[in-house]
Amino acid sequence: MLSKMGERTYVSPSSTSMPSARVSAVAKLPFDVPLLLIVVCLLVFGLLMVYSSSWDASILINKPTTYVFTRQLLFVLAGIAIFLFASFFDYHRYSKFLVYMMGVVVLLLIVVLLQGEVRFNSTRALFGGSIQPSELSKLGIIIYLSFWLSNKQENLKSVTLGLLPLAVILGFIAGLIFLQPDYSASATIMILGIMLFFIAGGDWKQLIVVFLIVIVVGSAVVAATSTGKARIEQYFNGLQDPVMGSYHIRRTFEAVIKGRMFGVGIGQATTKFTGLPLPHTDSIFAVIAEETGIVGSFILILLYIGMLWRGLVISKRAPDQLGSLLSFGLIAWIVMEALMNIAVIVGLIPFTGNALPLISAGGSSMVTTMAALGIVMNISHSGSIVGNNERSFAGAFVDLRGRDGRRGISSADRGPENAN
Repeated sequence: MLSKMGERTYVSPSSTSMPSARVSAVAKLPFDVPLLLIVVCLLVFGLLMVYSSSWDASILINKPTTYVFTRQLLFVLAGIAIFLFASFFDYHRYSKFLVYMMGVVVLLLIVVLLQGEVRFNSTRALFGGSIQPSELSKLGIIIYLSFWLSNKQENLKSVTLGLLPLAVILGFIAGLIFLQPDYSASATIMILGIMLFFIAGGDWKQLIVVFLIVIVVGSAVVAATSTGKARIEQYFNGLQDPVMGSYHIRRTFEAVIKGRMFGVGIGQATTKFTGLPLPHTDSIFAVIAEETGIVGSFILILLYIGMLWRGLVISKRAPDQLGSLLSFGLIAWIVMEALMNIAVIVGLIPFTGNALPLISAGGSSMVTTMAALGIVMNISHSGSIVGNNERSFAGAFVDLRGRDGRRGISSADRGPENAN
């Protein structure tokens, strides 16, 4: 309470403890709040854009205008249920299901090659397009490699016991996906495998050799296939003159140009009704650029960058290397998919055909992405990363490998005096 002038002022102990009590309450939250907010924003915005971009797609299949949106809403609800389950399921317990999980992934990849539905010159989907095994394989391979690498620490620098088995695992899964063909998914799996191997403590000299081999062999194989050759030619033609690019890219450019700085308004885009291919799935970022402009597109990119930041912080503060590898791999996969999709729309890379995570319409992408985020949320809870003493983005990335090539962080239950 306040005293008269000239007298001492005494402050109630309860009033001084209130700020610290609030900080303590925030620090004890069982999840990563920034990551959760980012996910919610992307889901809400994704539903809004699917509703805006899917009217024509619904009509073309003789369904009500809200058909695609309603399906996407169901996929989001299913994804939220899986997210909640994964958030409270201890990520260490996945070790019991690794063999079965990879067995199912391989089986689905083989089945889709034998009996899958051909869409856009590719065989990628099962059950009316509801399931894409390539999406499940990305999630599965990250989980499997995280466990495998965390258990092979002593052999990672050995070519015969570390690098060669890793190459066989990645090559087999990526090869099955490549046969569909799905070049972007194959490349994504290879890149993620190399990144995880490096973060786990692999020899960087070996990685450089493997990376060069993958680039050379992958480029040669893609150039030898008719689909890959056509996409590369269209890409380089588009770089020289946008008018000479593929029809798909020309239409996405048209949408981006129409959007200008602030967009034409939600629901007011016209390109989605005049022949823009797949406006509610692969090309949804073009609709976003037209309706929200450069400003809205930049905000969306910032949300993905924020997701990467949180993933790196969670990886840095994970209680063990398994959690660090899982959180890094899963978030890197989601953000990589997003950046690849956006880069295609603006003509920076050849057409890939991957979805925009949490935004594009589609069940497989939504469910697997939400499952991955649920696992990351469980790791954040185990590592108790919510607090005021968060390190910087750069620090989180650089310190994932210690001086000896492995992680150099302490467990959550170790005090400062025992930290590395």
